[in-house]
Amino acid sequence: MRWALVKVCLAVTIMVVVAFAVPLGLVIREMARDRAFSNAEREAAAVAPALSITTDRDQLERVVASAGSDAGMAVHIPASADKASGDTAAVDLGRQRAADGDIATVRRLGRASTSEVPGGSTLLQPVALSSGEIAVVEVYVPEAEVTNGLTTAWTVLAGVGLALIVGSVAVADRLGVRMVRPAQRLVEGAHELGEGKLGARVPEEGPKELRLAAVAFNSMADQVVQLLANERELAADLSHRLRTPLTVLRLNAASLGDGPAADQTRAAVAQLEREVDTIIRTAREAKPQTVAAGPGAGCDAAEVVRERMTFWSALAEDEGRKVRVAGVDRPVRIPVARADLAAALDALLGNVFRHTAEGTAFAVDVHNGEDAVIVLVSDAGPGISDPEAAMARGRGSGSAGSTGLGLDIVRRLAESTGGDVRIGSSVLGGTEVRIWIQLDGREPVRRGHRSSMRRRRPGRLVSTFNRPRSLP
Repeated sequence: MRWALVKVCLAVTIMVVVAFAVPLGLVIREMARDRAFSNAEREAAAVAPALSITTDRDQLERVVASAGSDAGMAVHIPASADKASGDTAAVDLGRQRAADGDIATVRRLGRASTSEVPGGSTLLQPVALSSGEIAVVEVYVPEAEVTNGLTTAWTVLAGVGLALIVGSVAVADRLGVRMVRPAQRLVEGAHELGEGKLGARVPEEGPKELRLAAVAFNSMADQVVQLLANERELAADLSHRLRTPLTVLRLNAASLGDGPAADQTRAAVAQLEREVDTIIRTAREAKPQTVAAGPGAGCDAAEVVRERMTFWSALAEDEGRKVRVAGVDRPVRIPVARADLAAALDALLGNVFRHTAEGTAFAVDVHNGEDAVIVLVSDAGPGISDPEAAMARGRGSGSAGSTGLGLDIVRRLAESTGGDVRIGSSVLGGTEVRIWIQLDGREPVRRGHRSSMRRRRPGRLVSTFNRPRSLP
């Protein structure tokens, strides 16, 4: 397509140059010829007044010499020019170059004429004498004078034509590149997407039609990636949510005592936990790099926290754990789906029961600010030695049965609103997980950019994180 456009532009430009340059060159040539013969006519006209007065050879020679054209001018006076003096001899001044027949024809017809001679042309100008005869003034016009300036003119025309051709080819090539490159990138992007490279995208540039095609392609690729991501996230999240009832089953199985039935129940629960962990890891390993999902329809965070704490409080009571809930006495609206927040809370509270000893206290606090809601889950356990490793996607804490998906679910929920998750030490002496849920509709935060977002947070809300807490 690129070379076809160049060839078409080249052909059209050559035709335009030829159509204008050739006639223009011929016009310039004709103008140079007319200029040369106009000068010859003026020289002949300078001699004509003298011829109408006298035909004396000496006087005419002085007139021709004064005109400055004695080398290229000749005067032909017929033999019967001066009958009164009886001088009937013909007078010829200067070098004759024209043929006798051409001179006789001009004398007979009485009008100027030109004739070709070796080395150029001659202008034959008839002049009426006082005797009624016709004299002929011959002016020689060299070929160099006729073609004077033609070489320069043709050179200029050729240069202009060549510049037009080169310029048109360059412009056509740039236009071709501008049209072909976006099309090539679109083809390459389609091939990459077909090969499973879900990160393939096409720059939205070029002509309007190709830009629209690139926008449509990128939108399609985003939809494909999002659908695959949602499918795999759903498989992983649903599998992870099974761990909540599994935790209940494991705790209940631990209280069954000894015996074959109890051992079988505990073995079955352990096997089921391993199968769930396998499903989670398989789904997580197959997950492509995707953009975090946007916020859901929204829910009341206080209501969800109360509901999930009611569920976990029963287990906490069985294990002798002290529980505290704060900040849930009034509605707290957040741009997160109810099921997602419940899954995040279950993941964090499930980790408390899995990785802390019986009797370890924990607390859930909800802080409602002007532009953010903060949910704090803290415990009095041994804490997390490496918070960065615990937050890494797909990595667990290193203990048996840990997949790291629980904290990843929490992180994705926070980042879908533009917030983030941080792990630190709680005033209870163990781990504190802080979920920052943004309320002002900012774009989801990217990894590696959390520090800049934290600097924008209001200090009065952050100061509540570190105030002393006590369990009832």
